[in-house]
Amino acid sequence: MALADEGSAENGADVFKKCRACHEIGPNAKNKVGPQLNGIIGRKASSVEGFAYSDASHAAAAGGLVWTEETLFKYLYDPRAFMPRTKMAFAGLRDEQDRKDLIAY
Repeated sequence: MALADEGSAENGADVFKKCRACHEIGPNAKNKVGPQLNGIIGRKASSVEGFAYSDASHAAAAGGLVWTEETLFKYLYDPRAFMPRTKMAFAGLRDEQDRKDLIAY
């Protein structure tokens, strides 16, 4: 079963409030401190045009990292542990259901 199927998009919209200082989603989404997140599932790491990714993110992309529900689930738990030297300053979402809800959103 997909993680998004185990989450609530409605609750995920509330969880996303923690993300929107740096990220946007939606038809007019733009890069901010972080890249816009439209279509992230299935997208190769470091692939949003016009965003200045960290060397760590570029190295992950070169290593074949693609954002799946499973990789996002792990990354969102502790971004700096998942990708050392990432520019993402967010401490992470420790709550498993919050991560599932965010992915569903």
